[in-house]
Amino acid sequence: MINRVVLVGRLTKDPELRYTANGVAVTSFTLAVNRPFSNQQGEREADFINIVVWRKQAENVANFLNKGSLAGVDGRIQTRNYENNEGRRVFVTEVVGESVQFLEPKGSSGGGQGGQQRYAPQNEQPAGYGQQQSAPNQYQNQNQGYSGNQGQSSPQPDNDPFASDGKPIDINDDDLPF
Repeated sequence: MINRVVLVGRLTKDPELRYTANGVAVTSFTLAVNRPFSNQQGEREADFINIVVWRKQAENVANFLNKGSLAGVDGRIQTRNYENNEGRRVFVTEVVGESVQFLEPKGSSGGGQGGQQRYAPQNEQPAGYGQQQSAPNQYQNQNQGYSGNQGQSSPQPDNDPFASDGKPIDINDDDLPF
């Protein structure tokens, strides 16, 4: 039998952290997952899926995710039932998250980037950002340290951050995306 669920979506509200009588952490939240098609009015619809996460993962979700955060969930579908205050049997279907991936950097506002967030050291611009090229076939050869443009009088310095000349590369832990 196979029971596997993989979801990527945004939290609809802050996660709720609780503890069982035995002290086991459990967090529940709702993930809004866009459908891959539009309705007849051209609008995208979403499914709102209840997620439950246990133990250390539950504490991490409660501490680092909030409303609007983009998250990936890998888990399984589970159904349960209980009797409510009116004596009626209530059936619940939810995803038990076995792994939750935080898909945005800490402190990101969530929702505004649309998956376009770039993980890079501060003050670094993406390749081609703010630069204009006069022809599509002209490019900068970073390995050689010069521009492919004809008629340029002096070579540009080599801006390869990984060129170490045999020396150890100094990388700060703050520069790593994980």
